[in-house]
Order: sequence, then structure tokens, then C-alpha cells
Amino acid sequence: MKQLFSSLMTLLIALVISSGALYGEVKLPAIFGDNMVLQQQTDAAIWGTAAKNATIKVTTSWNNKNYSARAGNDGKWKLKVATPSAGGPYEVTISDGTTLRLKNVMIGEVWVCSGQSNMEMPMKGYMNQPIAGSIEAIATSSNPAIRLFTVKKAISLQPLDDFSGSWKNCEPENVSEFSATAYYFGLMLYETLKVPIGLINTSWGGTRIEPWISENGFQKFDFIKLPDKNQQGTLSQQTPTVLFNAMINPMVGYGIKGAIWYQGESNRNEANQYVQLLPGMVENWRSVWGVGDFPFYYVQIAPYDYGPTGLSSAYLREAQLKASTAIPDIGMASIMDIGEKDCIHPANKKAGSDRLAFLALAKTYGKAGFASSGPVFKEMIVTGSVVKLTFNNAVNGLTSYGKDLSCFEIAGANKRFFPAKAFIIGSGITLFCPSVAEPVAVRYAFKDFIIGDLFNTEGLPASSFRTDNWE
Repeated sequence: MKQLFSSLMTLLIALVISSGALYGEVKLPAIFGDNMVLQQQTDAAIWGTAAKNATIKVTTSWNNKNYSARAGNDGKWKLKVATPSAGGPYEVTISDGTTLRLKNVMIGEVWVCSGQSNMEMPMKGYMNQPIAGSIEAIATSSNPAIRLFTVKKAISLQPLDDFSGSWKNCEPENVSEFSATAYYFGLMLYETLKVPIGLINTSWGGTRIEPWISENGFQKFDFIKLPDKNQQGTLSQQTPTVLFNAMINPMVGYGIKGAIWYQGESNRNEANQYVQLLPGMVENWRSVWGVGDFPFYYVQIAPYDYGPTGLSSAYLREAQLKASTAIPDIGMASIMDIGEKDCIHPANKKAGSDRLAFLALAKTYGKAGFASSGPVFKEMIVTGSVVKLTFNNAVNGLTSYGKDLSCFEIAGANKRFFPAKAFIIGSGITLFCPSVAEPVAVRYAFKDFIIGDLFNTEGLPASSFRTDNWE
């Protein structure tokens, strides 16, 4: 009898283990969960793992439609569901025999938000470094239509399938810890579009751009040395590819509308490389995402006193300005007016975020009636000792808000720059300098730290720029 009982128990355990292999093993990456936002009016991808060759059934409550996929020999499965116009909350059920239910799901607009510390900086601020106006913004932030996801920091030499994080409701305690740049951007989108907004913050302070690009993304950049995958001891968050692998790759293919970016300070001494790497990274992300040339908007780094060593960060700002016209569906927000001499993290995060939102609303969502970019230098004409400059993105003219224009310099053939007298005349700038009888070049705000004073009439600042290409 004892032997029979033992045999029956062995059989029962085997059956339990067998049933576990057949059912209840559906697992989803962290990007899929309660409170998530799916991109509206798309075929949104959902994927995960299950038992080998298992049949996965997905049902979406907005249309009660059923979808199915079969897991491969490696257990991986993927399918796409048709999403409606913005709305919610809804549920998504996923089953291989037992049901996994995703609750409080919204359909709306999803944006990836990435970069270094000025993107990472939370609404509550850093130690001794505040976010202007954050206490009121946090206190009034409860909004069931905005959802927040922060990717936990990680590095990897190999592309990963998952990262750590979860979708959070937009409540003060969650907003306080969330990226200020991303939050203010999403808030303006919500206030204008009146649809649910999903914000995915994947950022790491102090990081260069190279870690955020995949290995394939470096094929045309032979000036970058890729890491030896056998040398784990040299791995850091600055190693090329490692942040893409760990903090971007796990969500590649997730339905998004676009991306915003705030980074560049850590690459400030490699402007000639950055002007290639930034659009290269955008093309890399677009290629692997496989959802077309999604829009990509970024903040130009703010003026800041980096000290006496290294190149002026104006060269990096110039690289960012050039990148803004290098490929389609890309745009740059200038914040020349809000830099702080002794703090690399401007407190006025809302200004940069709003300007990102202006770009998205105008260029991506087709909203009209407002400017979305500051003045951009167009042409220089020299007549004797007088220089005239014209600008794009200034159809309603220019302004300095009644202050003297103090950021212009003029140089002759000797390449020595002197402060210029500059005046807004008509739709352009007229300037001269008694010390330069025959002007050859003009620079505007081309220094590490300087507060810009040139705007279009709509109030958006001009980037620093130069007309020369001198080393």
C-alpha cells in the first residue's frame, strides 16, 4: 500500500508540473502592465513568453476582439492588436489556459523621454537644486489620463528582453519622483489634445550619447571603438551600446508616437562627432522600432560655466543646431535664456518642456496659430563696416524685450572678435563695431555661459550661432 501511495504521489506531482508547463506561464515584459497607455489608432504590438509552442489568446475590452499567437520553441510570442481612438480605461486579457488581466489601460499618445541628468531630474529637484514652481505643480498633478513609467538604471553588453519598472498613475507622490522635463511636456500635450498621455522616462545622469546607440547603429561611425564583449571588468554606463541594450531594447517595438531627448553636456568636447551621432542615434532607434520615422525633439543644452578647460560648449550647441535639420521629423528647443552660471541643471524646466511641446503640437499634431521654434540665422550681408543679418522663424519680427542686444560679436580677417553694437531693424539685425572696419564674421552668444537676449516676437529664443567655420 505504501508503495502504491508513493507511486500515486509521484504521478500527481508529475501531472502538476506538466500542467504548469502547459498553462499559467505567460510572462510579459515590464512595459506591459496595469495602468499602461497604448498608442491610439495603431496596430500595437504585445509580446512575451510562455510554454514552448503554447497558444496565446489576447482579448481587448474596447472591441471585445480576440487575437492569438503561438509561442515558438523558445517560448517567445508576439502579436498586434488594433487600438481605437483615445479613451479608456480598458482591460486586456492574455491567456494560455489561465488568464492574466491588465487593468486600467488607457489608449492615447505615448512618448519615450530619454537623455542624461536634465531629463532624469525629478520634479522634486536634486539636493540643493530646485525645480521652479514644482510644489504647486506636484500638489495639483492628480490626473487619471496621464501615466508615468520610469525605467530602472541598468547596463548590458548584450541586448536584453526586459527591464525593471512599472506604469504609475499621475498622483503627487509619483509625479514628485518623475522626470520634470518629461512631466511638463506631457502635461501640455494633455491640456491641448485632451487625450491620455503615456510617458516613458529612460534616462541616466552624466551619460554620453554613445551608450544609447545600438551596436548596429555604429556601422557608419568608425571613430567610435565598440566594447570587447569579453571584458566585463571595463563595463560602465559610458560604454557604447550598454544603455541601449538594457534600457531601450526591452521596449523596442512598443507603440509610441515619438521621443524627446535632453542630453549633450557630457559630449561637449566632441562637437564634430556629436553632429553626426545625434541624427545617427535617431535613425538607429527608428530603424529598430519598425514603426516609421517617428518624430524626435530635443532640448539644446543650456549655457553654463564649465570652467577654463575644454572646448566652449557653444560648439556643442552649434552641433545640436545643425542636427536639427539633418534628417526629417526632428526639431530642437533652445533654452538660451534660462541657463544658470553655476548650476548645470536649470531650475526652469517648464520652459524647455513647453518648447518641446510646441514642436510636437505644431509639427506632429498639426496645431496652428503659434510659433514652435526660435529665430534661426539665415543670411549675412556686409556693406562697408555694417553687417545685416536675417532670420528664419521670425515672420512677426524680433525682440529683445526692450533691452540692449549685448551678445553679438564681430571679427575681421584677423579672426579677433570684438563686442558689437546691434539693433533690431525691420525683420533683421543691423550691427557694427568701431574696432572692425571690414567685418568678416559674426557670432551670437557663442560662449559657455551667457544669457541670450534675442527672441522672435512670439517669445522663443534664438540659438547661439556663428557665421564663420574657424577652428
